[in-house]
Amino acid sequence: MRTLSVLIPRYLPNVHDAVETGNVTVFGGSRPATRLLAMLESRPATRLLAMLELLEARGRVSGRELADRLEVDPRTVRRYAVKLEELGIPVEAERGPYGGYRLRPGFKLPPLMLTDAEATAVVLGLVLSKRIGISIDEPANDEALAKILRVLPTELRDRVGALEGSLGLTWKPREPQPPATDVVLTLASSIRARRKVLIRYATPGREESDRTVAAYGIVFHFARWYVVGHDDRSGEIRTFRIDRIVRAEMRRERAVVPEGFDAPDHVARSIAQIPWGQEIEVVFDTTIEEARQRIPRTVGDPQETEDGVVLRIRSDDLDAAARWLAVFGWRFTVRKPEAFKASVRKVSEMLAAAAD
Repeated sequence: MRTLSVLIPRYLPNVHDAVETGNVTVFGGSRPATRLLAMLESRPATRLLAMLELLEARGRVSGRELADRLEVDPRTVRRYAVKLEELGIPVEAERGPYGGYRLRPGFKLPPLMLTDAEATAVVLGLVLSKRIGISIDEPANDEALAKILRVLPTELRDRVGALEGSLGLTWKPREPQPPATDVVLTLASSIRARRKVLIRYATPGREESDRTVAAYGIVFHFARWYVVGHDDRSGEIRTFRIDRIVRAEMRRERAVVPEGFDAPDHVARSIAQIPWGQEIEVVFDTTIEEARQRIPRTVGDPQETEDGVVLRIRSDDLDAAARWLAVFGWRFTVRKPEAFKASVRKVSEMLAAAAD
């Protein structure tokens, strides 16, 4: 049988107080839940909750299949159905040779049941979302993690805690700039409903401005959240940092999304075009397919020409840019700036000296 971690909200009848017994953990309200406690003292409780999970996932399950899955006889399955009814969970029985059990249509099952593997996946998701900056609300992330850890069986909680403490990343995460939860959810809802959204945008050093945007997609890139869409004010497809959106309100106007629009690709190309440092332009002797496969979109967008594959990038360190280009192993010609040729010669001499 599988270990189940069960979270039961306050509105489930007859279930109160956080209780931890054997392989089942239950979280609820404020008063003792004596009937549930009695059932949690034995292994049948695990089977009872497994039956509840099967009914939730499958809708209708035959009595024979339930008996086989729970490793009990059909009479015990009937007793489990009665016990679930006593807890306020409406289980309907269909008699006859093809009969079975199901939850009453329209009933929303309150408990959230997790196996060890599922509980570990949820905890790791919360831990990693905070470490890499994808969490939109750090306090909410910490509070959710604390709640889940409180209701896990002691042994599993200790093992998950050991994994959290020993887990390392191969890169140094960027300082996150989490956006407002309500803003992110409003943007997501407007994208799904194909509705325009009114945003108040705060650009550093400028006054806040109101913009009506037909949002196409939300993108997360290196601890930053972005929304891409058509900006009515400029008449162009723009990329906005969501942490700079003060508020968002869905409008009635319909939004038309271009067929096949790739929001992550657009954000990557937009980042590559941000004006900073010096612009470098080179022509590679390679194919456009290989260039696009190996050159990150956030660095530059290779273009195929009669002379070869042209790449335009920006850098405030010409020597570093020359070393980076040399890594690809392709012959290339420098178009601009003139000063970049000296950096390429320096890298060439360094490589040649290493071979002596």
